Amino acid sequence: MKILEVKDLCKTYGKGENQVKAVDHVSFSVDEGEFVAIVGASGSGKSTLLHLLGGVDRPTSGEVIVDDKEIYQLSNDALAIFRRRQIGIIYQFYNLIPILNVRENITLPCDLDGKFVAKNRLRELLKTLGLEERVNHLPNQLSGGQQQRVSIGRALINDPALILADEPTGNLDSKAGDEIVALLKLSNRKYHQTIVIITHDLEIARQADRVLTFEDGKIIKDERM
Repeated sequence: MKILEVKDLCKTYGKGENQVKAVDHVSFSVDEGEFVAIVGASGSGKSTLLHLLGGVDRPTSGEVIVDDKEIYQLSNDALAIFRRRQIGIIYQFYNLIPILNVRENITLPCDLDGKFVAKNRLRELLKTLGLEERVNHLPNQLSGGQQQRVSIGRALINDPALILADEPTGNLDSKAGDEIVALLKLSNRKYHQTIVIITHDLEIARQADRVLTFEDGKIIKDERM
C-alpha cells in the first residue's frame, strides 16, 4: 500500500531570470513501512522537498498524497490538524519547547489535539528511547542526543502515517548520530513506521531500504539497497 504519493511536484522562487526551481517536476511514491533516504548536496533542494512532503510549505504546483489524502486540497487549519495527526517531523535542531519537560514535549501533539495520551504507549516509547530516567528533565538539562530522542518520541507518539526526518544527525557527534539512526531503524521495524530521511551522509543512507539521489531539484537516481 502506498502511504505517500508525489505527483509532478514543483516549487519555484523568484521570477524571470531570477527564478530558482528548488523542486522541479518530482514524482515518486513510498510504500507503507518503507525506510527511504533522500541524499544530495547542500542546496540541491532536498530540504525544500521534505517541507513540501510534510505540509510545512505549499508547492507552486503538483500533488502530495499522504494516506490517501491530497494534503494541499486542505485549508490551512485542516492541514495543520492533519499534519499533527498523520505526519511526524524530526528536525536537525530538535525544536523542543524549552519550558516543557521530556514527557510534556513528547505528548505535545496529543495535548494540542485534545487527545488522550495512552500511558502504555508513552511508557513503551520512553523505554525504547532510553528516556525513562529523564521524564522530568527540561531540554537544557539533556545532551544533544537525548534532545533528539525526545523529538523522535514526539514524532512517534500519535502513530502517524509518515515520519519525516531532516538531517536528524547533523547536529550530533558520530556516536550520538549512530544511536539516532539505530532508533529510527528500530521504529521502522518495531512499529512498522514509514520513514523518509533527508541526509548528506551516505553511510546513513545505505542503511535505508531505498535511496533517492536529489540534484538541482530533481531525482536523478532511485536505488533499492
